[in-house]
Amino acid sequence: MSVQGDAGSAGAATAARPPIDRAGLAVIARRPVLVSPVDAFFRLHPGDRPLVQAGEAVGRGQPILEHHRDPRTIVVAGPVGEDGTAVPGDRWQGSPGEASKADGEGEVKPGGELLFRSGNRWRVAGGDRPDTLEVPFGGVVHDVQPGTGVTIRTTSSAVLGRSALAGPTWGRLHVATGPDGELRAQHVDVGAAGAIIVAGARMDAEALTRARAVGIRGVIVSALGIKEQRDFLASERRGRAAVHGLPPFGILVLDGAARRPIASSVMAVFEAAEGSMVAIVGDPPALVIDDPSVSLPKPAPGLVRVRSGPLAGAEGTFAGLAGPRRFPAGVTLEAAFVRFGGRPPVAIPIGDLERFT
Repeated sequence: MSVQGDAGSAGAATAARPPIDRAGLAVIARRPVLVSPVDAFFRLHPGDRPLVQAGEAVGRGQPILEHHRDPRTIVVAGPVGEDGTAVPGDRWQGSPGEASKADGEGEVKPGGELLFRSGNRWRVAGGDRPDTLEVPFGGVVHDVQPGTGVTIRTTSSAVLGRSALAGPTWGRLHVATGPDGELRAQHVDVGAAGAIIVAGARMDAEALTRARAVGIRGVIVSALGIKEQRDFLASERRGRAAVHGLPPFGILVLDGAARRPIASSVMAVFEAAEGSMVAIVGDPPALVIDDPSVSLPKPAPGLVRVRSGPLAGAEGTFAGLAGPRRFPAGVTLEAAFVRFGGRPPVAIPIGDLERFT
């Protein structure tokens, strides 16, 4: 977008501009570029088993929970446990004679997590093919809630996104294209195997499939269409149901479904962290930069970005409040002046803006 491209050429004129109106800037929605510490939540589904305890230090690649690729439930008749005082969430392994048929299945080996009791019967969640989930960064187990999830806290910095698909995963960060680029399948390099790549403004389903196939561990993209998200998740479900499963892979979507460039402040962080070990997690959707030696840049004071409307994705410098202004379609909205490059300030609705902090 040409408006955004002019923003970088305005550095020489900065000294001649008036000071930034901090009070006026405060009404613009904040968007933190980096957050720290980060509490990453890893959900426990029925039948999953936590492998760590609160307060325990964990390292990258350590198993933190066990889950089943083909979970199901069974019904157990009679009391459970030595004294019959079991409660939901307890782990149980019984004898074959205590299990009835699983939902939609034949006779199965009993065992798993107690869910609830109805009369003289217990419903138990389990499965035959347990997998482990490995933590993608070092940290400390902050909380373990059986049947709910495991929370890992890290003091590393993280870039927050709008959503994350699949994962968690980790690898060295590789910037594959510019902030406004679009990575095509023919440009996905097998040399990036094992890395998490920055793929620019958008990536199509074919390129995602190739990235998965050549061993790339994750993708960071500004926007990913709804169809691409749906196709990718369907492919992931099929792959995870296979006998040998799939290695970890994740996608971090920074801005949503509509194409726009990666914000310059966020891109500067990616460029500074290139080659460092990073991780994609889903809750919160974020890229964790698990390397304390990396010096990460801060956004320029007064930098704002248009997050919606005709100029979505454009960046400029806040130039003060504009008061009520009339915009197309006959609506009157509170506005702010934004200077894009060396051009005269433009009035933009305040609700369409975000500022980087």
